[in-house]
Amino acid sequence: MYAFEHHQAKSVADAAALLAKTGGKALAGGQSLVAAMKLRLAQPGHVVDLSGLAELKGIRREGDHVSIGAMTRHAEVASSDVVKGAIPALAALAEGIGDRQVRNMGTLGGSLANNDPAADWPAAVLGLGATVVTNKRKIAADDFFKGMYETALAADEIIVSVSFPVPKKAAYAKFPNPASRFALVGVFVAQTASGVRAAVTGAASSVFRCKPVEDALAKSWTAAAAKAVKVSATDLNSDLHGSPAYRAHLVSVMAARAVDAAG
Repeated sequence: MYAFEHHQAKSVADAAALLAKTGGKALAGGQSLVAAMKLRLAQPGHVVDLSGLAELKGIRREGDHVSIGAMTRHAEVASSDVVKGAIPALAALAEGIGDRQVRNMGTLGGSLANNDPAADWPAAVLGLGATVVTNKRKIAADDFFKGMYETALAADEIIVSVSFPVPKKAAYAKFPNPASRFALVGVFVAQTASGVRAAVTGAASSVFRCKPVEDALAKSWTAAAAKAVKVSATDLNSDLHGSPAYRAHLVSVMAARAVDAAG
């Protein structure tokens, strides 16, 4: 580790002002930022701590949406009766993130702001067509994710909450890396008021919607229809864990498993 200045934000407005003034990084649960700092992949001179901001925490039902505060821990989502009753797919997804320590420290907002290409939450946000609410505006899921570790957030913009529309059916299935539990490939499928959505994480440089799977499930919401889709391997990741062709195959397999789980 190296020297940096720690700031404890007193409010969202205070945090935004500190970020604008110092050019520093916001600290949520620390499961991504602290690890990157230890490896010196990130070296901010200032860190703005959001952990004391009660206004960024909590889960509530708002009509046909579920609003989850940005500083809500994964474990809190996994155990929430509100989430289990309205969108059980989110509770199941949260329960499968990392290990117990990660789930009790990591946050929804931190995961989205970091936008790791193999993270689980981006698939849920994009798969449900959720809305990311910041201290400045509301951002539709389709406009939020811009690329590897890149989002639509400005330097002094902070995620306040995420509004998830309650779907008719939804589920998430992933093939996890056995060590990190990140998704080698993860697919979130949903029947929403605007149609079928299928979001894929882990397979490419950023989360993306898979139109071939969406089109197949719009015609027939069955595991067989999802599994029959031939996904292109173009632009998919290649590493020691799997080739682009292997990941393309896994997209169809995980989509089929998600449909089975959704019912």
